[in-house]
Amino acid sequence: MSAGLFDFDQLTDGRVGATATAFAGFDEAQRAVLAGELTAYLKRRRDNWWWGNDASALAVATVGCAPSAAAAAKILARTAVAVPGDALLPVRTVAVARGVTWLPDLAHRIAATFTRDDFNRWPFVAGLLVDAGAAPPTGEHFIRGWLAHLGFPADHRARSRPVLDRLRTNPFLDVLLPAMFEHDDVPAGLLLYEAHHDGRLGLVQALAVLAGEGRLDRAALLDGCVAGLLRGGRPGAQRGLLALHDALAPTTADVTARARDYLRLLADGPAQAAGMAQKALRDADAAEPEALLDASAAVLLRPDKGLVRAQLSWLGRAAARHPGRAAEFGAAIAVACSHDAVDIRERAAALAAKHGAAPAGPAGAAGAVLIGSGDDLPPPAGPAPAPAPITDPDELAEELAALSDWRTPTAPALERVIDAVVRLAGTDRDRVAKSLMPVVERHGRYPGDPGFHASALLFAAVWSAIDQPGQRAHRERWAANLAAIRRGGSAQQVPADSRVPPPQRLLRARLAEAGLYGGGFDGPTARPGGLLAAPTSANGALDPAVLLDRLTALGDDQPWDWDLTQALLRLPPVVDEPLAARAAALRTPGGDRLAAWLRAGGLPAPVLTVADTTRVHPRDVRHDRWAHGDRIKVTLEQAWHPDDRALMLGFHIPSLGASFGDAVLLWPSVLPGYRALVAAYVLPEVAAAADLEQRGSAAVLPLLAECTGDGSPALPVTLAYGLVARHEPDRTAALDALLMLAAGGDLDAPAVGTHLGTLGASSMAPVARAVLPLRDAATAGAPLTVWRILQAALPALLAAPTPPRGTPDLLTLAAETATATAGRGPVAGLADLAARRGSSRLLTEARRLASALSSAG
Repeated sequence: MSAGLFDFDQLTDGRVGATATAFAGFDEAQRAVLAGELTAYLKRRRDNWWWGNDASALAVATVGCAPSAAAAAKILARTAVAVPGDALLPVRTVAVARGVTWLPDLAHRIAATFTRDDFNRWPFVAGLLVDAGAAPPTGEHFIRGWLAHLGFPADHRARSRPVLDRLRTNPFLDVLLPAMFEHDDVPAGLLLYEAHHDGRLGLVQALAVLAGEGRLDRAALLDGCVAGLLRGGRPGAQRGLLALHDALAPTTADVTARARDYLRLLADGPAQAAGMAQKALRDADAAEPEALLDASAAVLLRPDKGLVRAQLSWLGRAAARHPGRAAEFGAAIAVACSHDAVDIRERAAALAAKHGAAPAGPAGAAGAVLIGSGDDLPPPAGPAPAPAPITDPDELAEELAALSDWRTPTAPALERVIDAVVRLAGTDRDRVAKSLMPVVERHGRYPGDPGFHASALLFAAVWSAIDQPGQRAHRERWAANLAAIRRGGSAQQVPADSRVPPPQRLLRARLAEAGLYGGGFDGPTARPGGLLAAPTSANGALDPAVLLDRLTALGDDQPWDWDLTQALLRLPPVVDEPLAARAAALRTPGGDRLAAWLRAGGLPAPVLTVADTTRVHPRDVRHDRWAHGDRIKVTLEQAWHPDDRALMLGFHIPSLGASFGDAVLLWPSVLPGYRALVAAYVLPEVAAAADLEQRGSAAVLPLLAECTGDGSPALPVTLAYGLVARHEPDRTAALDALLMLAAGGDLDAPAVGTHLGTLGASSMAPVARAVLPLRDAATAGAPLTVWRILQAALPALLAAPTPPRGTPDLLTLAAETATATAGRGPVAGLADLAARRGSSRLLTEARRLASALSSAG
């Protein structure tokens, strides 16, 4: 009970009715007392996540006793509190009984804390505003929630009504629809629910109907679409604006009135927007000759070949319509003679000559945009040294706070913080606790089992290392997890979390040690000297001599088991007998383990095998079109070795449907000298960037390239998947890794090409995606590498019953790189294809490559 007035545990129990009844009967003096007690109650709770009935009860109590909207928002505007829409009635009851007038202010304060996908809190806030007849906020996240709930209202009964009917009566329509165009990414919400249950009325179509009826300003909607497209933004937002633009069906007069903006879109807009503008201007004949000529100079050098072809056709027709200006149009067409694509150059040269203009570039030459006889890449710089250790608790607090956004930290940042927590807590835990507790209390949301996420693991470990001895619940859970890991170590007794990849399991074990032992509470003594495994290079590698010095300084103290295990895995996997003899001379358990490791040269070489293909189980994928697809698979032959305490060789590679998210970014630093093994472990994640279209899943590839050791056979498969990833940043990561490996002489280009050909020929991934990163690799100084990849990839692509989309572009690039490199060889199947009759682009490019190889021979 709280001062005999209210039992706040009723909030946790979700007793909404009882809470509303109680708070409707309190006077203001009692409410003032209860406001303080509610705040104290929330501070005492370790678990302050509120969802469902408990959140409704909390909202009722808060509105029933908070002195102002600002005070109420301190409780209800937290992201950990999701008040459902059905809390509106009891909240209103308590507010009316008390005479509260600040609910609209509270709604705006909560809305100000919305995040990008914060849809669960939207109905309650919207209900408060509608109930009071107040204007809604126009922030992007509130509008995003409005669009989402137009398609799927929180009230299930409303979902049976057509979108058009919901829009007619929507109280926010006139304010939020114009505001939507002011935010770059919000219009993506227009696409979320395009199809109504009857398949005819969608959100954009409903808006077009209302515009046609005069309920909405059609001209303003068109202006908003065009202005939003001109600003750019994410592809989803662009597609939403284009969908609304098409639904509004601009007339010739509409296009003519906005011709200047459409021309800007044509020249500088994203590909889809530029294509729309091009068609609208051409169909409406809304571009004056001078404006068309000015815009064409930029359009004809764009990489979008379909757009360029259409522009050439448009210019050709315009030249015929204005014979007196044929030379001007011919000169404009000649700009495309410098285009990257050979077929565009040839077409432009022919069209320019037809109108009396000379080609302004290599015209239709077979390729020589790439020069030289081989790769010309700068030598690799090698990994940077690890950052200096943290020596001050206040600096540690700043670094820890920087890792609090729940994204996976970089390996150097994570290692630096773990090392500092262990070292500083081992010397002055009270001072470290004073500096870190505010950060942990503000951001450390996982005092129990932190699960899988690296930042959650880190904060749980820090909490354990600095907490007071009397509060042991979270340390007991860590101890249980650590004991479970220790119990497994053979084929007969596997770890309890054996489905977790060993690199991640080792990271969890190390953080458990840091949390349990870092503050000197349990087990081995604290480590004022820091971690044995703290790397000396940014890629995670550790100098063996530095590890020997650390073990020497440790003396007779027992090293932490998993700390030393990680330290050994970070050593170069080579035999070092002199250093092993020095380690053995220490006559300590740690010295003996180091000596044995150095004499063995690290882990035994993993036995990895590339399987042809393996079927992805439908339950493991998220896109129907890949539900029955295949993948190239790398298997690991299980081996149980006494020095492999982390069982890096003891388990299968994760299943192809498994997803570990950003956690894989830390795995290269766990095994920096075992490139092939890391590549095998991250392969399922990188493959998902291609066939499941996951975003960011190939970001690990440059980190993998920074590792050392032979990468075969897993690395070429992983790179091939990265080159055909769905999203451009992932393909860029693959390009960076490819160039780093090529520069260091560590790239098996024919193997990458073979797997790339298999992916395309078997329809496992769209091989057309590889064209741009491979072209970029060639122009960056690696034409020989690109030629070797294509020479190995093309036979499978050409032998496919229907060569996949992108094959002609790869043939073009092969012709260009073949003429720019030495050491060319034949391409199986090319001669037969080139000898066929026909004029398709595939046959044209096959003949081009055959000619390039023949002339070079």
